Amino acid sequence: MTKKMKLKLKGAGIALGGIVVSALLLFTVAAVKASSRLARKYETHRIGLALPQPSDAAAVARGKHLVEARYGCNVCHGRDLAGGVMIDDPAIGSIRGPNLTSGKGGRTARYSMADWDRIVRHGVKPDGSAAIMPSEDFFKMSDEELSDIVAYTRAIPAVDVEVPPPQLGPIGKVLLAVGKLPISAEHQPDPMGSHPSRPPETADNVEFGEHLAAVCVTCHRANLAGGSMAFGPPAWPAAANLTQHATGLRDWNYSDFERALIQGISKDGRRLREPMTSVVQSAGAMSPTERKALWTYLRSVAPNATGD
Repeated sequence: MTKKMKLKLKGAGIALGGIVVSALLLFTVAAVKASSRLARKYETHRIGLALPQPSDAAAVARGKHLVEARYGCNVCHGRDLAGGVMIDDPAIGSIRGPNLTSGKGGRTARYSMADWDRIVRHGVKPDGSAAIMPSEDFFKMSDEELSDIVAYTRAIPAVDVEVPPPQLGPIGKVLLAVGKLPISAEHQPDPMGSHPSRPPETADNVEFGEHLAAVCVTCHRANLAGGSMAFGPPAWPAAANLTQHATGLRDWNYSDFERALIQGISKDGRRLREPMTSVVQSAGAMSPTERKALWTYLRSVAPNATGD
């Protein structure tokens, strides 16, 4: 090997070492900022509801429908609510929905209604720190709905499952540090405000449809125009535009919409991909009136261009 070649290799090695050091420094700084962001404390409205009785059969039945159809809790917490996989990607991290049952490992067994309110509708843990939970979808959940969901979780069989806490990977920490991984607690529209006591009456109208569509904002954004996903594995596609824009649902009819919701097939025949394939499980459990009301509302939304 010539002296010139040795010098080139040495230079390349120094450059590579510099890149490695810079990357390690970046990830170290990101880890510190991510931890700081999650450790921040939040104040929320103090709810006055008492824990519902699991013996209230009507409330339990309503809660079951809310969990399986309207709010899709099973998607993250599993079919038996004993824990499920939200994200499992080495680069982004391992984020699992916790065990909601009263079994060993269940985190909600000692929750008060105030604790339930904070974590579900505000994205805040009982200790006041931020939870990695898409609470933007539940900001508009009514007191009655939250109470019914709690009644259902208290009535279902206890399952002994220890779900590990969230672990962010290197890319996940960087995304969290630079604000690209959403933290619901940071976006509460009115942390100290009260919530509606009851949901709108079940009917095929814009008011009820708008209430149902509130669970779409985490992925499809507040204006429902969609865009690149702010979280999840890189393989996840951009969220679709749900408005009456030319790039959205302007040329769709209800049959197209219902097929997409129930069968997971778009108007053009494409199979929907994750995370929508998981949402289809919940949409299939919705009543015909709920699906029609959702469509009625989406038809009323003004056209909005898709974001970045």
